[in-house]
Amino acid sequence: MTFSRTLQHHLQGLGARPALIVVDVVKGFTDPTCPLGSRADTVVAANCQLMDAFHTKGLPVVLSTVIYRDPDHASVFRSRLPDLNLLTPDSHWVEFDPRLPIENSDIRLEKRHASCFHGTDLDDTLQSLHVDSLVITGLTTSGCVRATAVDGLQNNYRVVVPKEAVGDRNPDAHQANLFDLNAKYADVLSLEEVLATLA
Repeated sequence: MTFSRTLQHHLQGLGARPALIVVDVVKGFTDPTCPLGSRADTVVAANCQLMDAFHTKGLPVVLSTVIYRDPDHASVFRSRLPDLNLLTPDSHWVEFDPRLPIENSDIRLEKRHASCFHGTDLDDTLQSLHVDSLVITGLTTSGCVRATAVDGLQNNYRVVVPKEAVGDRNPDAHQANLFDLNAKYADVLSLEEVLATLA
């Protein structure tokens, strides 16, 4: 006999000083001609709205990209997903999507693994900025967004994921991971709800 049970959880929302973490909204993930990419126009548009809102409030914005500068970097991950080898320093695939309203004050983060926290100084940076909560967006829901959201919670930040601002190559994986994130690791809210909270 099998059964399912939903864990009890409480909405936590955002704290007094949230940061926006835009995960891998780069050409390699937003251009469907790239093996790593998908049609992400609506995701990019939602991220533009959120970035504008954070800029207006003077709140931190962090943008991540994936770059492999050495054959030994994340070698197991890359052997499992060989298309990651396209993400080299001289490739246009690692460039941020030009539609994003990036400002000089935005923090650019280079990573090698799924989570924006793993092997980076992201947590130290957030602490230095007195950040107490995170809005995590970008690509992909089942991969780097999920890994970053889980690590965000594990680093003791409240985490919010706006469902229109994340996307995945696989719609089923997208929905399943939003369900799981909301059940255990983050508040999955609408873009409208997050913008209203910021306002």
